[in-house]
Amino acid sequence: MKRSNYLSWDEYFMAIALISAERSKDPNSQVGACIVDDDNKIVSMGYNGAPIGYDDDKDMTWEREGSFLDTKYAYVCHSELNAILNSKIPVRGCKLYVTLFPCNECAKALIQAGIKEVIYLSDKYDKTDSNTASKKMLDVCGIKYRKYEPIGRELKLNI
Repeated sequence: MKRSNYLSWDEYFMAIALISAERSKDPNSQVGACIVDDDNKIVSMGYNGAPIGYDDDKDMTWEREGSFLDTKYAYVCHSELNAILNSKIPVRGCKLYVTLFPCNECAKALIQAGIKEVIYLSDKYDKTDSNTASKKMLDVCGIKYRKYEPIGRELKLNI
């Protein structure tokens, strides 16, 4: 008889997104993403951080307030964009698991890349202009999105 308490695909891929988020050096927001094909194979992963070659200790600011050029918002790459750009193969027709609902800029990238579904953990920016624009674009372009509903399982990693 097979084991019954194994991870579902949604649990597995959201766990990968959560682990990916732990790579982020952002002191306020750690976001992870995992792109999966129709065969439930991981195509790519990403997390929010500085672009490659942009030193996140020397060059990167992690400030949230101040003039735009003095904040992280001018420089950080979001997890979704990193996952798309990190992929060695096209992501058209794939699903995206992400710990935070995509902003409008990431929604544009997801649409252009051909992502067919977004499964998200948190929608903490619901009803903001960016979030509303994101949902509008995803709806118009026929991209499904759904909230991942945790079942309360706890995974312990001893690394």
